Amino acid sequence: MTAHQINALCRRFYRCNVCIAQARVRLQATPGGNAQPVRWRDARLPADDAWGGAYNYYYSWTCSIVSSSHSISLHKQDIIRRHLRADNRRASLQVLNTLVPMAALWWLAVWSVGASWWITASAALLLSLFTLRVLVLMHECGHGSLFRNQRLNRAFGFLFGVITGMPQYVWSQHHTFHHAHNGNWEQYRGPLTTPSVEEYRAMSVAQQRTYRYSRHIALAPLGGFIYLLFNPRFTWIKGSFSLLLHRMRGRPASEFKTRYWNSAREYRHMSANNLVLFCIWALMCWAIGPALFFSVYVISVSLAGGAGIVLFTVQHNFEHSYASGNQDWDHDRGAVTGTSFLQLPPWLNWFTANIAYHHIHHLSSRIPNYRLVACHDEFSHLFGEVRRVSLAQIPSALKCLLWDRQAGRIISFAEYQRQQQAA
Repeated sequence: MTAHQINALCRRFYRCNVCIAQARVRLQATPGGNAQPVRWRDARLPADDAWGGAYNYYYSWTCSIVSSSHSISLHKQDIIRRHLRADNRRASLQVLNTLVPMAALWWLAVWSVGASWWITASAALLLSLFTLRVLVLMHECGHGSLFRNQRLNRAFGFLFGVITGMPQYVWSQHHTFHHAHNGNWEQYRGPLTTPSVEEYRAMSVAQQRTYRYSRHIALAPLGGFIYLLFNPRFTWIKGSFSLLLHRMRGRPASEFKTRYWNSAREYRHMSANNLVLFCIWALMCWAIGPALFFSVYVISVSLAGGAGIVLFTVQHNFEHSYASGNQDWDHDRGAVTGTSFLQLPPWLNWFTANIAYHHIHHLSSRIPNYRLVACHDEFSHLFGEVRRVSLAQIPSALKCLLWDRQAGRIISFAEYQRQQQAA
């Protein structure tokens, strides 16, 4: 194979990016013109080639990432097959060790009113952690991976959705779209609607400042309140009112269109979630009083929602996270270099139901949370390129909220400023 043929092959690989890893054996030109097989990652272009030096630089930079992606692609089915099976017993235990302590904490919050507000506040903070766990288990039910029995996944998914305030079925439909396009930022921009560099540049100075400040970690509880408590109620009420007006004009319900739901089934789930939740709110207000109930409830759910938004964001928004467009997108590479591995303490891994092992979760969402750790440990040699993010690094990761479309990665505001100064 001549140097010219190798160049043509490499240009094709460059455009396809991860196609470099489609085979472990390639041919390398020898001085005599004969070809000999070599390992793909040992192949190099002639240094005196017109553009070989530039490509070698790119090649060296991407070899380890592409190698890791390719290795995972080769082992993906084995990874999934060995850890896929759900266990109803373990799932039931997780439900019990979540809901029973939550009930006990509500009792403690009510009892403590006459004893100490410090105890009430502590109960609310602990409730926020258990609500966060419920949110992750609801997410698991949406994937059909918590229980082996899908009826149990649907039933407990609905229950968990009522507890968190989120209509679970509707949420899972949107979340499935995220999994189907992980790493493709042309299709899905994350919970904070990450703009591209070009879109951010087109904003006014005031709009840029508003975007940065509104994504600050200090505002996460407010975001949690809007995400879990306000939006699901507001969209259902507004959409239902529009549907009522539509029907009053004599038009059939089948012709009604809204951006708040995509099907009659989604609307039924939204209605069931809201009606059951309103009944529970009324019952709790009658039992313990509206002031105490809403104080503890709003605080705990808002904190849980804020924590959930932060965790979800930094699992995909971090420095130089893989962020492709439609053309070069690769699903497995999105799981390897577009998804982080959060380094959380054991107690927080428990409250988040191992969602920190997000790279495993994006290889297959059907692997139950209680098998993620074992899966990672068994195949840890394949995940060397997965970005580790510690608790201390979360605030800096939350500043990586711009999509560099040309480089195919997520960048920080500081890097954007450096680019603008260099331009």
